[in-house]
Amino acid sequence: MTLSVVITVMNEEENIEPLIRQLSLALQGMDYEIIFVDDGSTDGTVERIKACMDEHIRLIVLKRNYGQTVAMEAGIQQASGKYIVTMDGDLQNDPADIPLLLQIAQQEGWEVVAGRRANRQDDWLLRKLPSRMANWLIRRMTGVRLHDYGCTLKLFTREIAKNLGLYGEMHRFIPVLAAMQGARMTEVAVRHHPRIHGRSKYGLGRTFKVISDLLLVVFFQKYFRSPMHFFGPIGLFVFLAGLIINLYLFILKIGGEKIGERPLLILGVILLLSGLLIVLFGFLMEIMMRIYYGSHPERKFQVREIISGPDSKKQI
Repeated sequence: MTLSVVITVMNEEENIEPLIRQLSLALQGMDYEIIFVDDGSTDGTVERIKACMDEHIRLIVLKRNYGQTVAMEAGIQQASGKYIVTMDGDLQNDPADIPLLLQIAQQEGWEVVAGRRANRQDDWLLRKLPSRMANWLIRRMTGVRLHDYGCTLKLFTREIAKNLGLYGEMHRFIPVLAAMQGARMTEVAVRHHPRIHGRSKYGLGRTFKVISDLLLVVFFQKYFRSPMHFFGPIGLFVFLAGLIINLYLFILKIGGEKIGERPLLILGVILLLSGLLIVLFGFLMEIMMRIYYGSHPERKFQVREIISGPDSKKQI
């Protein structure tokens, strides 16, 4: 199969039918599948998808709401296409852009083609401004030079997508995770439409999550395979600072001065012990990484059911 389109949805019942119509028109003549992943919808989203199913559509219903990242990972792991596209189910991404992404990937040999929302149709204060700030911060801290990390519309080769290892809320950092695999990546301007039906799941509160996750991603990018390179220098620096303070106090003690009541003595002892603990923590992290790479990853989600459309060629 050439193309798998993975769409995560939660409470998007009014958008399902027009989205499927647009996808069918955009992908006409291609060998494709559409994988909807329902992330704990409480409305009629699942029923709408079932009513519209054909041989190209599959539905994965998760047992509860796990979040967009885990839902996306569930869909990617079920995808069988040579290329995998991710997109939102709110009609803000335009399915007509998918053939362009595929064409660029095939003709130019890119492993990741990321969408960049042109003329973004969102609220400036609540969506655009925080997004621009986050994009600038991610570029500076990770060195991955994309302009729009928040655009879900992206195309990947099967090998890259299957090995992203998504969990938590890492979907916004997919380009960074792909870059850690050495993926060849480019960015293409895509259309963006205002939301017509349903409510947005995003707000200003996400900004703090982005910053927290960014620190984690930077750590993964630089030190995940060898955390001792992060904790070791910090621990040694703190330990040496404590050692210098205590040597200074020792010299004063030899000279006859009283040091027992000096706050500097307490500081020196704390720094010595803290430095040792940080180094030991680094050793523990190294051991955990060895165990992690030597064992099978645990499942991140549970699937309630997987439904294929009539006359589907893929057996579940």
